[in-house]
Amino acid sequence: MLQLTFIRENKDLTLAGLRKRHFANADAIIEQVLSLDQKRRDTQRDLDDTLARSNAKAKEIGALMKTGDKAAADAAKAETAELKVRSKDLEEVLRTTEQQLEEVLVTIPNIPHSSVPEGRTPDDNEVVLEHGNKPDLPADAQPHWELIKKYDIIDFELGVKIAGAGFPVYKGKGARIQRALINFFLDEALKAGYVEVQPPIVVNEDSGFGTGQLPDKEGQMYYVTEDKLYLIPTAEVPITNLYRDVILPESQLPVRNVGYTPCFRREAGSWGAHVRGLNRLHQFDKVEIVRIERPDQSYAALEEMSLHVQSLLQKLELPYRVLRLCGGDMGFTSALTYDMEVWSAAQQRWLEVSSVSNFETYQANRLKLRSKLDGKMQLMHTLNGSALALPRILASILENNQTPDGIRIPQALVPYCGFDVIN
Repeated sequence: MLQLTFIRENKDLTLAGLRKRHFANADAIIEQVLSLDQKRRDTQRDLDDTLARSNAKAKEIGALMKTGDKAAADAAKAETAELKVRSKDLEEVLRTTEQQLEEVLVTIPNIPHSSVPEGRTPDDNEVVLEHGNKPDLPADAQPHWELIKKYDIIDFELGVKIAGAGFPVYKGKGARIQRALINFFLDEALKAGYVEVQPPIVVNEDSGFGTGQLPDKEGQMYYVTEDKLYLIPTAEVPITNLYRDVILPESQLPVRNVGYTPCFRREAGSWGAHVRGLNRLHQFDKVEIVRIERPDQSYAALEEMSLHVQSLLQKLELPYRVLRLCGGDMGFTSALTYDMEVWSAAQQRWLEVSSVSNFETYQANRLKLRSKLDGKMQLMHTLNGSALALPRILASILENNQTPDGIRIPQALVPYCGFDVIN
């Protein structure tokens, strides 16, 4: 959530950022925020003045009673009663105004970083770099949804029987390569200095609000009605919320956490060939990296996280590219996002496998996540990234490494799999 002081002191910058995002009615909404903020401050000032007068009058009553001036004391008491009524009225106005202000603020997305390109759609995203050679497969190469049936490693029909579409059953070497990828990603993160955590896979409403999934994305999350809990869409939510309402000692910065969890997304409205097989699921596995940084070091950390994800793709021998997302394609809470896409040789298209984002103070403001730096209490910068999500990684490994003798396993995964070919 944007800070009120930032909006108040940087109105033009705020509006320019919201326009880059193509945020509807930006001018009217910011004017509403500033108007409510002014009303809140005026009401608070009136309330403070009324309470001060009431306290002073109470002391005056005591002095008048001591002198025996009952008439003056009674008049002072009547005035005090009026001040108490006024203070209660002002407290109600203040409470209502603060609530209205909060309701508007949570609808406003983060302000893009200055490097974010203009644009509305994924076609406007900026290609930062492309790495690796695209494999040249024979004409009869198959997409992964055919390969998994050929080698009997993933069963979508069993998943439908048990739960429904989008919940595959991994078996045999399919299950083993899933476990191999998870352990490989975790081990690489530990080598890079991340501390592993194993968080819950359900969160409460406060946690969803803290990282910005609520009230923006409730329609994409599975909800456990009786318990009022949400199945997590990503480990970002529980891991970042470990630090909700926390004042971190400067000595503990930066925070680097990594965690593996299953993730759940309703993906309402998704259909067509682009979501076949592993391309889009309701349940999938993902390893997530989360960082909490000093504000002056967060963008260096973002570049470091991007390089970490790229190193994983290089070790898996997958051709990939890095995109800087344009203003219209960015997530609600992000200030700058890099997407990593791998090349799917059989589908002949790029598949997104990771987003690495800097949220600056947007999440920290909701989380009340702070640290005392240089003698001043400050909101921290939060960052996270997929390192990595498994389904499309597995799809690309299967497609790009198919041979007449089976599917070759990337060398970095062989020690984790215990086999070097699926046949």
